[in-house]
Amino acid sequence: MDDSKLARMVVARALGRLRPDWRPVEAANADEALEKARSEPVDVAFIDFNMPGADGLSLAADLRETWPNMPIALISANVQDEIISRARALDTTFVPKPVTDEALGAFLSGATLRLRRAGA
Repeated sequence: MDDSKLARMVVARALGRLRPDWRPVEAANADEALEKARSEPVDVAFIDFNMPGADGLSLAADLRETWPNMPIALISANVQDEIISRARALDTTFVPKPVTDEALGAFLSGATLRLRRAGA
C-alpha cells in the first residue's frame, strides 16, 4: 500500500520472486487499503509511511484493530528512531527503503511463521 505506483511495483516484483504463489493486492492510500482489506482476503500488509491522507502508522493501527495477528511491514526511507519505535509499538516491522529482497525475505519468513501460528 503505497501512493507510488513504482514503489508498489518494486515490492510486488520482489514478492513475486520470493513468494510466487502469493497474490498482491494494491492500494494507493489508507482508505483504499482498508476498503480492500475488508472486501477481499489480505494476510500480510506492506505499508509505505508517507501516503496521501493518513500516514502508514495510522493505517497500521487501523489494520491492527481489526486484524490483530496480521503481519505488517512499514516501508520508508525515513529512518528515524521515533518512526521505528512507533512501528514496533504497533507490532509492525520497519523495512527501510530501498527495499531489498533480503529485507523483504526476512520479513516474509517471520510473516509466514506468524500466519501458520494464527492458522491462516
